[in-house]
Amino acid sequence: MTQTRFSIVIVGGGTAGWMSAAALARFAPPGYAVTLVESEAIGTVGVGEATIPAIRLFNKALGIDEAQFLRETSASYKLGIAFDGWLGEGHSYMHAFGTVGRPLGLLPFRHYWARAKAAGNAKPLAHYAANELAARTGRMATGVSGPGIPELPWAYHFDAGLYATFLRRLAQSMGVTRHEGRIARVIRKDEGDIAAVQTEGGQTLAADFFIDCSGFKGLLIEEELQTGYEDWRHWLPCDRAVAAPCEAAGPFTPYTRSIARSAGWQWRIPLQHRIGNGLVYCSEYLSDEAATESLLASLEAPAQADPRLLRFTTGRRRKAWNRNVLAVGLASGFMEPLESTSIHLIQSTIMRFLTVLPCGPASPAIVSAFNRRTAEEFECIRDFLILHYKANARAGEPFWDRCRDMAVPDSLAARIAEFEEACQIQPAGDELFQEAAWLQVMAGQGIEPKGWNPIADALSEEDLAGFLGAVEQACLQTVGPMPRHMDFLAATCASALSSSPELETLP
Repeated sequence: MTQTRFSIVIVGGGTAGWMSAAALARFAPPGYAVTLVESEAIGTVGVGEATIPAIRLFNKALGIDEAQFLRETSASYKLGIAFDGWLGEGHSYMHAFGTVGRPLGLLPFRHYWARAKAAGNAKPLAHYAANELAARTGRMATGVSGPGIPELPWAYHFDAGLYATFLRRLAQSMGVTRHEGRIARVIRKDEGDIAAVQTEGGQTLAADFFIDCSGFKGLLIEEELQTGYEDWRHWLPCDRAVAAPCEAAGPFTPYTRSIARSAGWQWRIPLQHRIGNGLVYCSEYLSDEAATESLLASLEAPAQADPRLLRFTTGRRRKAWNRNVLAVGLASGFMEPLESTSIHLIQSTIMRFLTVLPCGPASPAIVSAFNRRTAEEFECIRDFLILHYKANARAGEPFWDRCRDMAVPDSLAARIAEFEEACQIQPAGDELFQEAAWLQVMAGQGIEPKGWNPIADALSEEDLAGFLGAVEQACLQTVGPMPRHMDFLAATCASALSSSPELETLP
């Protein structure tokens, strides 16, 4: 039997807890003991049903078979997020995964597109993005690529509760020990570190290290260690959400919808067995009662459960890692699910932790660098979310007027300025959202570049038109043979799916 050299206790289950447990069980070397304590009586938030492509890397690293995952979590495929009404009523654009266009010579596609658009000769970006073309026409296939087009990336919509259950079985099969119970007491060492947690039943769980997955309350990271919190509501003023699933109905789309409403936005996430719905809003402009009524009135089919009200403060802990505690998931901070980053932040935090996995007291330099990188990741995502609110054209609605008029972080102001002036987008290489993401949101929300790289002017008008036309045709040729989303999903995971209504067409 391997002797335990380092012990880790995870406080809290749900998606954050069981993702952490499964990753540690898979990658921590022999001698690490992982224990998770949770209470079945404590519900989970469960709004993280939409993901981004990085989740595939996490599942693959754990050795999860995609077909089994799709079946057991009632999942569907996701190719992007449609933003309806953010620029104005009746307008829709998509942040699709993958590339937009293809480079030509030294320059990215966006410079040629900006030049053609200024002359009135370019179509919307949707025509040059294979992922969006597939999403809007309801098509899906894996391993697909075309002339000048890399493989189309995808993510998933899934039931977060079923995913946690799936990972729980996997983690326990790899040696994770689970204890049932609520935490009643936290025991500290003389120097301030956490020594143990004690359940209401009197069980004491001692460990060298603790991972706090206790949700918004931050049982260890905040209630015990008083780490502090950065409040970002002055930039992201929504502080409430009401959620209610309904029966599966309407288009079975391979994308999430984010629909602008008078004081926030509404999500629509199509799973195999239901539609996930929720309204994110600012309580200064909309009461909880009115928000609930608005959500229920907009459902496409009868609700499957009573609406759940969530209160939150967008922001992050001042330290994700404090003493011998790491905060993961909602315990580390909250970013509204506008770009489906909640589950990704769980994944990135635990995988970053594994790269500096301690085997004893951690070096202050390691902890400081970890916290700096975690803060940078949160702040880059924060800026990307703020962009959606800042660049709106919903004039005459107090909430949206406020968002449009607000001062934004200098880091975001600089990004907007460089795109407006010269069609430049220069994210760091390790940022989550790269060039195509920023381009689609800025262009989709009406930010017009005044100029572009002059190298793009060397192309004749005829050659420029031919280049854009060739890119569009390559997208059509790539997507055309793909099967319908529902048919591909049914074939992949052998689920019985109902027939789909008519598919959308490109805007």
